[in-house]
Amino acid sequence: MPSAWQKRCFAEHLHAGGVVAYPTEAVFGLGCDPLNSEAVSQLLRLKRRARNKGLILIASDFSQIEPYLKPLSESVISMIYDQVQQPTTWLLPAKESVPKWLTGGHKTIAVRLVQHGLAKELCELVGMAIVSTSANISGCVSIRTAHQTRLKFSGKGVYTINGKVGKAKKPSRIIDPLLNKQIR
Repeated sequence: MPSAWQKRCFAEHLHAGGVVAYPTEAVFGLGCDPLNSEAVSQLLRLKRRARNKGLILIASDFSQIEPYLKPLSESVISMIYDQVQQPTTWLLPAKESVPKWLTGGHKTIAVRLVQHGLAKELCELVGMAIVSTSANISGCVSIRTAHQTRLKFSGKGVYTINGKVGKAKKPSRIIDPLLNKQIR
């Protein structure tokens, strides 16, 4: 487990506009402040990821993702909480004010209430939802350790926090509750 000092360094790096790496339920993730366009651009360059694909936000609780969302029905909110123990990313209607770099220009935004202990704690510590995408180059094998992450992104300004990924073998499933459809 990382020390309190390492967690504080993680939070400071993220708030200063840096890219961070952290364990999630299945793989190591790369993240940043979702509203910092320079940080998101740096993350996309590191991954060699197209801007029009959109990004996932992870949050410790619903209040961290609510500012990005149009109002949801009680049944959709209940569905999200009912499925919270299984890593699930939800495609939900985004407010018009949400930056295109998060939505990929779509009318929805991808969000997940993270259940990985450290990732959840880090969202709580920074006080906001954070971008979450696998810590790899787009199209390449996902990374599952802090050591591999440091090797891959050495010298690129990524703050990697120690920790172990969860037991999930595959990335989170993606569900569009309004279409009642599983995408992944």
